Amino acid sequence: MNKMPLLNALKEFVTKETISLHVPGHKNGKHTYIKDLELPNILSYDVTELNGLDDLHYPSEAISEAQNILAEVYNAEESFFLVNGSTVGNLAAILALCSENEEVFVQRNCHKSIFHGLLLAGAKPIFLPLDIDEELGQPLGINIEQSLEVIKDYPNAKAMILTNPNYYGMSQSLGNIIEFAHSMGIPTIVDEAHGAHFIIGAPFPEDALSMGADIVIQSAHKTLPAMTMGSYLHIKSNLVCKEKIKEMLRMLQSSSPSYPIMASLDYARNFVETFSSSKVIKLQKKIEQFIEDVNELASLKIVTTDHLNYKQDLLKLIVKSEKGHNGKQLQDLFETEGIYTELSDWGHVLFILPLDEKYDFSDLIYRIKKVTDDMDFIENKVPKLTVPNFSSTVSYSYSGLKKKRKMVKDLADSVGDISAENIVPYPPGVPILLKGELITTKHVDYIYDIHQYGMTIHNLIENKNLQIEVLI
Repeated sequence: MNKMPLLNALKEFVTKETISLHVPGHKNGKHTYIKDLELPNILSYDVTELNGLDDLHYPSEAISEAQNILAEVYNAEESFFLVNGSTVGNLAAILALCSENEEVFVQRNCHKSIFHGLLLAGAKPIFLPLDIDEELGQPLGINIEQSLEVIKDYPNAKAMILTNPNYYGMSQSLGNIIEFAHSMGIPTIVDEAHGAHFIIGAPFPEDALSMGADIVIQSAHKTLPAMTMGSYLHIKSNLVCKEKIKEMLRMLQSSSPSYPIMASLDYARNFVETFSSSKVIKLQKKIEQFIEDVNELASLKIVTTDHLNYKQDLLKLIVKSEKGHNGKQLQDLFETEGIYTELSDWGHVLFILPLDEKYDFSDLIYRIKKVTDDMDFIENKVPKLTVPNFSSTVSYSYSGLKKKRKMVKDLADSVGDISAENIVPYPPGVPILLKGELITTKHVDYIYDIHQYGMTIHNLIENKNLQIEVLI
């Protein structure tokens, strides 16, 4: 018998009447504008570098034209299609700017791909202090004032790597710190994975290129109607070598790039370019009404940060139970009604709404009401969590870590050791503990706490006791 477990699992899933409140932005192909395209069988678009279809790595025809239009729309000097996700853009940017043992400023709550890039480069990360929202229990972005002081102490740093917005859609103004870095000859890379739609303008936050960033990487597939892994990289700088970026992309991207993904990137660019102000106004009114409808329910509340320096993305809604449920319990309840959310944390679930002014929220609110009608108050004994503002540093350059050996220890006995792996709750993919980082009591306590909530934690060994690999 032919076994096709992945194909069969996908076929079973698509038969369900689900609502997508997660990535990708085409919402499982149900985005209104995607449905209107009436696309033929996608396999007919899955071709190779034929005459007239150009070559991603050395574009001169249709791909070149598409990337040039992309750069015009995003006000970049050059833009590139990425078929291996924002991950490959992050890796290419880091490897183009950073070398072995060189110092690099890094936002501590960056995606794991940033730290993988630093490991490959053998660079030495210098962490920038964070703003923490105690009520939400989440890191927001960098503390600008404190970070400026850190930057002054490392004038030879080769780059600054920031993430904006964070996974929950909270964005901060970065213009001042980017300008200060530029005054020291330091280029800035911004992982704007969740902000490909910011180019639309208000009421969305300001985009990173407009704030002066040199290299910006965006996951078009997260909020635009592009296929999974479809991303953009933009350059606007006199501090970076564009040819080096191109070289890294040719090395790191697949030599057999997906034409369906590239076609979806071309479509997503056209979609966001033509998303008019009238569409924005209509979408905003619908989302505001949806938020009002949810907040009228006794069992749920939509929350955001009250930090004045941050702006909330319209498409990201953080939902909290008023009946005592933790995030995982609330996520499980939503899934009983076919509502699939982006993630859950200690006390919330995250909705990613479609960038679609035609979207009808009535079925979603109907299903949410069905969930809340049956919600009883429950008492969770696990306390509210707040991500500690970790102040420890990586003890070696990432080059030096390659020479170290590993051993497995019980997590409880690991305080004072050096972590041999990134310990990463996924999603969102932001490491709690970094490879080469000194393990503190704060790290250990927080890992135990989130494990109690049932969160998936990459590289944590779950035997009789929780264990972790350390360097020796």
